Amino acid sequence: MYKGGKIIASLIIFVGLFTIPFFYNMGKVNAGPDINLNTPAIQALAPADQQCVESPEFMRANHMQLLNQWRQASVRDGQTVYTNSNGKEFEISLQDTCLKCHYTEAEKVANAEGTSNPAFASPQFCSSCHDYNAVKPLCYSCHFEPKEAVK
Repeated sequence: MYKGGKIIASLIIFVGLFTIPFFYNMGKVNAGPDINLNTPAIQALAPADQQCVESPEFMRANHMQLLNQWRQASVRDGQTVYTNSNGKEFEISLQDTCLKCHYTEAEKVANAEGTSNPAFASPQFCSSCHDYNAVKPLCYSCHFEPKEAVK
């Protein structure tokens, strides 16, 4: 094999350079966003109203599936009430159910009429996790889009 030694040496150097980032980051964990589930909006609610539509563990793992089910039930089937695993009923609404609690007072932004609307802001519960996981939710194709998410 003519110049076989140079080819093998070049391949070893290439593999070494290609794997440096993997070896450099091995064992390191990139901490995800720290989401505060005890916002001032939640604290202001009566204790009976502080329950989310499902448990925090369920929502972390399945919130997108739940929102897709809500879209199907609301838009296509005409249902407006969701009954959770504990039997409690909630209105099927991203803006009036989810964003009623999942924003902080400092994040509220005035809309065009000058009234405050939590749907315009919620980077803590929306953008931070979605940016970290590199996903683009389709929620705001129908609902108000937070100004922080507009790029």
